Order: sequence, then C-alpha cells, then structure tokens
Amino acid sequence: MYICRVNLAQLYKIYTDYPSVQTDTRKIQEGDLYLALRGETFDGNHFAEEALRKGAAYAVIDNEKYLTSDRCILVENVLQTLQDLARYHRQQLEIPCIAITGSNGKTTTKELIMAVLSTVFRVSGTTGNLNNHIGVPLTILRIKKDSEIAVIEMGANHQKEIESYCTIALPTHGLITNCGKAHLEGFGGMEGVRRGKGELFDFIRHTDGIIFRNTDLDYLEEIAAGIKHQVTYGAHNADYTGIPVSHAEFLNAAITTPMNECLIRTQMVGSYNIANILAAFAVGRTFNIPVETIRKALEEYSPDNSRSQLIRQESNTIILDAYNANPTSMQAAISNFALADYPNKVVMIGAMKELGERSLDEHQHIVSLLEQTNWNDVVLVGGDFANVKHHYLFMETSVEAGKWMKQKVYKHTAFLIKGSRAFEMEKVLSE
Repeated sequence: MYICRVNLAQLYKIYTDYPSVQTDTRKIQEGDLYLALRGETFDGNHFAEEALRKGAAYAVIDNEKYLTSDRCILVENVLQTLQDLARYHRQQLEIPCIAITGSNGKTTTKELIMAVLSTVFRVSGTTGNLNNHIGVPLTILRIKKDSEIAVIEMGANHQKEIESYCTIALPTHGLITNCGKAHLEGFGGMEGVRRGKGELFDFIRHTDGIIFRNTDLDYLEEIAAGIKHQVTYGAHNADYTGIPVSHAEFLNAAITTPMNECLIRTQMVGSYNIANILAAFAVGRTFNIPVETIRKALEEYSPDNSRSQLIRQESNTIILDAYNANPTSMQAAISNFALADYPNKVVMIGAMKELGERSLDEHQHIVSLLEQTNWNDVVLVGGDFANVKHHYLFMETSVEAGKWMKQKVYKHTAFLIKGSRAFEMEKVLSE
C-alpha cells in the first residue's frame, strides 16, 4: 500500500503534466487525472483502481481504504481539492474572464458570446451547462495556457453560491441576464434571487471590473450601483440598443451602435432572445470585434440541446424549448407563441420545479395565461398541473403525451413544447 500526499503547488505540477481532468471513469482516456468525487448516491473512491487500470496517470482520492497504488494521491476532500486546484490554475492565467449568471438565458447568452469572441480570440468556456460547484472548477481546469479569453457560466439555486464561484473563476467581467422566478424555494423568494445573482456584481465592484447591464431591467441598475465600468444594452437608453423587427419564425434583430445600424437575421426562435443577442453584441464590441464580424457570427449560430430549436416535420413546425422552464421563461415562450403567425397552434408544456410554496400559484398563473388565447389543443404534463384548475388535457408524463400526439393527425400546425428538465418534454417527439 502506498500513500502519496502532496501540497497544492505539487499537485498543480502534476496537473500541468496531465491537464485532462476527469471525474467519470467511463470517460477515462490515457493520461487523464482522475478526481474521485463523492455524491449522495455514489463514491468515486470506489473507482480509483478502475481509473488507473484504464490509463489514468493519477487518481486523487480522500479515503485511505482505496490506496492501492503509488499513483494514488490522498487528500482531505476531493471536491475542495478540485476547487482549490482550479483557483490556483486561474491565478496563473492573465486573461479576461467573463462570468455569466441569471435566471433565464444564461446558457444561450454564453453560447452566443463564445461564438462572437471565437471569431478573433482563442476562447475557453463552459461546455453545455456545467455551471455548478463541480462544473465551474472543471471548466476552469480545461482552460489551456494559450487561451486568450474565458467565458464561464454560473448557475445557482441558493445565496452565497455565485459568490463562491467568483472566488474560483476570478472574473474580470460580469453579466446577469435577468432575475426571474427560478429556484424560488432555495433563494427564498424574488428578493433572494436578486441578492444571489447580484453576488456576481458584488465581486466585480470589489475588484474594479467591468459589467454588461441590460437597461430594460430596472432592478439591475440598483444591483449594479457603485460599479464604475458599465457597458449597457437594451431597447433604449443604452450603449447598444436593439429591437425585434418581426414575429417571423426566426428572430430578426435591428441593432443600433454609436457608429451605425445593422440587421441580424438569426436562426433563433422567440423575440425574448433579443436580450441575449444584444448582450453578445455588446461583449463583442467591447473586445473591439468589428460589427460585420459580430453580425456574421450571430447569424451563423444555430441553437441545439432543445433550446429554442425550430424543427420541421412534414407540414408541421415544432418549437422545442424543453431544456428548462420557470415561470418567467414559460410566460415569455407562451406569449411569443401566441403572437406568432401560424394557422394552427398546439401547446404542450411540462410542469415547473423548485418553486416551493409558490408552485400552485405559479402553475395556476400559467393556466390563466393559456386561457387568453384560442389554441387548437393544449396538453399539460406532470407536477402541479395535476393540482390546479383547468379544462385542458393532462398527462402524467411526456411519454404519454408523445403517444397521444402520435395518434393525432396534424397538418400545417405549429407546436410549442416546453417544460422543466425533470419532465423531459423532448420525449414527446420520440414516441
């Protein structure tokens, strides 16, 4: 049995020799550095030997019971070590880091910003939505030494969470997309949401960094009070202004800059994406990317992962926005769909999660919103839609909804499919 104890600087030297960090033995490649994280239902220490057998250079563990090789590194706590190692790595990188948080749109905004910045710079950033206490440090550790800018997404469901991520990512720039009705249970209401998201601006204020602020959201002005360096965007009274110019299937954005105007024809669905487009535009100009280059990057961006995707099936059109949902994003999607010019419309939405004592009221509010428009059909799926008053079709699962949809014969019909991740509304299309 071997015991290998190292300090952080020594572990960082090992990391620089083996910079591919992995926490899942199913993905181990030759030369990876395996970190044995623990969770409520699993213990990565169990798989340390397997990781080494598959080719990992070292396994970082926090249980002496699993010391079976001189390539095992014993630490007090693997998660804390992951975060400390990421912070140490970030401190070696003298590059801008843009941190993005918010209740809605942060992943889309992150993807758009990366698409714009990547036209000129070598950019590292969050993959998918690895935006939690594990994903943020893993993202930092994947930043290569030749990277010129980092873009880090930060998710949170309680206060002090964003603050902790900032101490790891050390952002130089910050952007809050919005503060909506998401994770109300963990944050303790809307004021808690604003305080929690505002922790990013607090860090920027204390480090004299730069923020990007949406002037359409009055509360962000209060959250940003005292921050010297602000780049603003919005429908009016901002450095970069823009409006949706049509309710066509794809969003067209007319943007005005201090020097000129441009029209961006996106591949994104929903006028609510105008704020995300404007944010990316403002970031691009702040880093001196030419307007035409930004326009081209935004027009070429095509959403995936069930985020505002437009899908054609014969004569039917499907708007699939099933990656996540909360009252704010649900209302925006339904309102936008109501305005869209389709001859026939069907709404299929899954319930919303993590709303605490507000859950029944928020689901009832969505029903009331649906009742303001005449739809061909409405299907409500799962959760508290079973516990509120409505006259619509209700099904327990998206699989049931998919079977129902398959039995129907729709032609020249548009569908809005949306819901919280837990209800996997994309399965409606796979049945």
